[in-house]
Amino acid sequence: MRHAFITLNAIVLREAQRFVRQRGRFVAALVRPLIWLLVFAAGFRAALGLSIAPPYQTYITYEVYIVPGLCGMILLFNGMQSSLSLVYDREMGSMRLLLTAPLPRWWLLFCRLVASTAISILQAYTFLAVAAAFGIRMPVVGYLAVLPALAVAGIMLGALGLALSSLIKQLENFAGVMNFVIFPMFFLSTALYPLWKMAESSTMLRDICAVNPFTHAVEFIRFALYGQFNGPALGWTVVAGAIFFLLAVWGYDPARGLLRRKS
Repeated sequence: MRHAFITLNAIVLREAQRFVRQRGRFVAALVRPLIWLLVFAAGFRAALGLSIAPPYQTYITYEVYIVPGLCGMILLFNGMQSSLSLVYDREMGSMRLLLTAPLPRWWLLFCRLVASTAISILQAYTFLAVAAAFGIRMPVVGYLAVLPALAVAGIMLGALGLALSSLIKQLENFAGVMNFVIFPMFFLSTALYPLWKMAESSTMLRDICAVNPFTHAVEFIRFALYGQFNGPALGWTVVAGAIFFLLAVWGYDPARGLLRRKS
């Protein structure tokens, strides 16, 4: 146990130091959701009317609605960014060196997952602070209640990134995979519009959004920001995270996964 926690601390510290050195990564993580919040939301406000639906008790502006979805965007993009660094580490050899440590492979991957999730949570809270500075505030209890929701959602999305990184053999292929994963997950979810709005356009699109794991992660964050608990969203997010993590462990298994394919 002692060696396991030493490993966890070392990996988290390494990722934190890398993040501090890559200041552009932090800025980029904030610019993307802020553009949606301050630019696109202003244009969509008149076009997209929102009815009263849980967890909201009254009518809200479109800017308020998309804040949880933009928090999810930060978690999603950072999970993919962390996977990009995994592909780079594997090409440079440091990832292979890490996986040869005398500890269970799943624990080493979990440590990497915890490190990337911690950075995602920091970015999400920074975004919430900036949004509050622009007058988009949540209940005070929500800023505390959302912490476990961000952690669960971040682990799920980070596990997805881990699973993808085990399938990508070269760094150049990562951009194409991201486009086939990030954008469909984000746009086919409740991050930007509620399910009932999607149903007005297409029942099939509504059903796709309903089964999208990212939708459940966003809804878990949305309810938590208002001090409410969404059990089904938590359940689906945990199940999806467990599946993605098992796929990542399988992918990095030298007997069956990526390492065997590359040898």
